[in-house]
Amino acid sequence: MTSHQTSGLVGAVFGLVFVLVNAGNLPAAVAVVVRVLAIGSFIWLFIALRRAGAPRAEGQVATAPRLFGRRYLLVVAAEAAAALAGILVINLVLHTPHATVAWISLVVGLHFFGLAAVWRAPSLRLLAAAMAACGAAGLVLAACAVPLAVIATVAGILPGVLLLGSVWWGVRSAPAATAAIS
Repeated sequence: MTSHQTSGLVGAVFGLVFVLVNAGNLPAAVAVVVRVLAIGSFIWLFIALRRAGAPRAEGQVATAPRLFGRRYLLVVAAEAAAALAGILVINLVLHTPHATVAWISLVVGLHFFGLAAVWRAPSLRLLAAAMAACGAAGLVLAACAVPLAVIATVAGILPGVLLLGSVWWGVRSAPAATAAIS
């Protein structure tokens, strides 16, 4: 797999996890439908990613840039530290565990701003802004004591759908992918 395929797979896995975990807060019948749709989307993306090559612009050399270097690891380390610190504060100081998913979405969204800079991929800024907004909205909802199903939908399921959609958009935009999955 190329680094672009790997990054797409990582995004699809996390998108799937966001949806699967948070769908448990929905009514059972709705949760089943949401989970089946997410799993089906993931399987389709997995197949599409396996068939797709790295996206290339006109005249670009076929070698993909190294996506998972030191700068990537620094962004992920900062994300992990912020997530852990926030989770500890939310649970041990604020005693609002229902805000945890919102915090995670906010941090994951913000980490995409770092990845946009590290990978020189300005298109990730839209995903970053959308996920961070979902997380911020979820924190507000949690502060207003809104039911957990609403928080899970806004700050968990929607960010998962955004991740899956972002990977789909990447596969769709790749020239080799278009031929492979048509």
